Amino acid sequence: MVDFVELNNDQRREKVNSDQRFIALKEAQRKAKSFRGSLVWHTVNSIDHLMRSYYDAAGVRHQKAEGRRSPTSEALKADWEAARASAQETLSARQEQMERQSAVNRALRLGRVPLIAARIIRAIDNAGLLGEGIRIAGTNAIYAYEAAAGVFVDPGITSTQDIDLLMDSRQSLRIMSGANVEDGALINLLRKVDRSFERSSATFRAVNRDGYLVDLSKPLANPAWKPSRETVGKADDELVAAEIAGLAWLENAPAFEAIAIDEKGGPLRLVVPDPRIFAAHKFWVSKRADREPIKRRRDLAQAQVVARLTMQYLEHLPYEASELRVLPRAVFDEAHHLFARPASRP
Repeated sequence: MVDFVELNNDQRREKVNSDQRFIALKEAQRKAKSFRGSLVWHTVNSIDHLMRSYYDAAGVRHQKAEGRRSPTSEALKADWEAARASAQETLSARQEQMERQSAVNRALRLGRVPLIAARIIRAIDNAGLLGEGIRIAGTNAIYAYEAAAGVFVDPGITSTQDIDLLMDSRQSLRIMSGANVEDGALINLLRKVDRSFERSSATFRAVNRDGYLVDLSKPLANPAWKPSRETVGKADDELVAAEIAGLAWLENAPAFEAIAIDEKGGPLRLVVPDPRIFAAHKFWVSKRADREPIKRRRDLAQAQVVARLTMQYLEHLPYEASELRVLPRAVFDEAHHLFARPASRP
């Protein structure tokens, strides 16, 4: 029987507070970002014109004339500057509030996500890729499930020195220009987190000086000859996604989003595959003869934990075939017993 450590009353209260303050902070960041640019007077032939400088979704800077100086244009400029100042003031206040909340989270031992993993995930999120072409897969996805359930699982289940990034090769991926990442490359985004990251001899993997691994993978092409996206950017040493069997189920799974907390108490957004499909996939992997025995046993333990967690705490996600059509029928049936409720004692 799988045991979970449920959050106590203080932890539950502050987890709710942390989530709410994180959402408020993200809203303030979006509002402040909307004022990126300027409204300035530009003189042409002794006549003042109000010029708006702004950035489009691709990060390209544009300019637009708002008209000659007049009471209306002067009021427009004054209102815009006041709104920008207010947005920045709100952002600063919420950042300070989040710093205080993070200290509370640390004191209550709510932090779970390893700091290096959290920094990588935040970088991917800030670059506009998280949930938009890249999902967090593998062991680190479990932090999303336990955060949503309000429990802690056995640290031995989640302990890892790597992070698996699942790339959706079906869609266009582009790092937002505001991230200032050379060549729009994932390897360069990782170097903004830690300058020591280098691509290894296995071109799907980056490793830093401490031996922390970042693996980029994608589903097998279907049919095999069909071309599909392999990289995020164009750097000479960019990561090239490895094709792995079974990942199409995770790629096609409904996205599951949760707010987790890192080791220093800071919240972060996680976008991962649906936990039911994660558990079924892990169980399938644990049965593969070509898998190393020690990894197969860990895969089985993770499948059992996520299935039991989903059944006990995420009751809005029943294990039903109609909702899990991305799984082959045989894979769905083999994992069904993981979600069975134990027989009640007489």
